[in-house]
Amino acid sequence: MARRTRDLPDFFEPPALDPIQAATGGQTTRPAAAKKKAGFYLSVTLLDRFDRKFYELKLAGAAVDNKSALLEAALSYALEDMERGEESRILQSL
Repeated sequence: MARRTRDLPDFFEPPALDPIQAATGGQTTRPAAAKKKAGFYLSVTLLDRFDRKFYELKLAGAAVDNKSALLEAALSYALEDMERGEESRILQSL
């Protein structure tokens, strides 16, 4: 007796249709921006303050994904402030 061969899915090919995208009508996540790991030395006090603030924000329900996202937002804000020139609070404190 001959066996019937069934069409088996090829698990190594990407699926033709993503069920999440089909159900929601769009992309499930934002495309990741190009990132590069950076290493800096920070004082223990500053690092403790940063960690404490991160966890306070998480407990308060803030939309902070991770510490990298919080640091990126803070650094972006600081750079925008310094671009103000003489009006910069950061440059005045240096």
